[in-house]
Amino acid sequence: MGKLLVVGSVALDTVRTPFGEASEVLGGSATYFATAASYFTSVDLIAVVGEDFPEEHVKFLQRRGIDLTGLERRPGRTFRWKGEYTHQLNEAHTLDTRLNVFETFRPKIPESYRAPSMLFLGNIDPELQLEVLRQVQRPALVACDTMNFWIDRKREALWRVLEQVDVLMINDGEARALGGRPNLVQVARDILARGPKHLIVKRGEYGVLMFDHKRSFAAPAFPLELVRDPTGAGDTFAGGFVGYLAATGNLSEVAMRQAVIFGSVMASFTVEAFSLDRLRALDYKEIEARFGEFKRLTHFEDLV
Repeated sequence: MGKLLVVGSVALDTVRTPFGEASEVLGGSATYFATAASYFTSVDLIAVVGEDFPEEHVKFLQRRGIDLTGLERRPGRTFRWKGEYTHQLNEAHTLDTRLNVFETFRPKIPESYRAPSMLFLGNIDPELQLEVLRQVQRPALVACDTMNFWIDRKREALWRVLEQVDVLMINDGEARALGGRPNLVQVARDILARGPKHLIVKRGEYGVLMFDHKRSFAAPAFPLELVRDPTGAGDTFAGGFVGYLAATGNLSEVAMRQAVIFGSVMASFTVEAFSLDRLRALDYKEIEARFGEFKRLTHFEDLV
């Protein structure tokens, strides 16, 4: 089982949805990713928090077996994000972002973290993603996320990152913004030509598309009766996806498709409650059971 390294944000979120509200709860890309991945493999986390970051959250991450040697605590306040969702739950409306100590975050990779089996670069400045890549030995797999802010403002740096990345995971709006076309198949071809071996397009309630140079794979979102908070679903998907691959060490096409389903499973649990509350109470048997339900959901026989 390989050691997985994640670099990203740890935050305090305030979220409002049609189904409730949560104030100053645990959030951040690295938090969601690491928590999901911890159900499959060992995780090292690099992020920064302020002196106001609650100790209970540190203890939760440690109970999940996440190594926090790389979690820097600095004078000042922790990164905060405030957002809301309408009944159209696919898109968050940001009400307030306060970067605080995250504004001057410069990832420093401890010696013990510098030879990960796999690496996930969370949604941070592409220049910082490049700094991380310079500090580590080349892992078996590098995956990354980004967003429209970086696509618009740091496109050239982002393309330099993508030249060194195996898997890019972005949503459909980000994919179209990066590829400059409305058609996702054409976008995938153009992005893959610039470096990544796989492009994963997250489509919220409509599921996931995975493209490589030869094939494409589609998986639905798991049909849920109740979706309370979609925050972190994409990062949780990434945690399940990369965590499963790190656990098996298998990068075959079959394993990549299984990883998409495990990512979808973890995201489906996350949205059932605010923050990481559903993942706190999760048992691995529930993960296996929902993986089986996913398989039955998408199974059909050949024509005879």
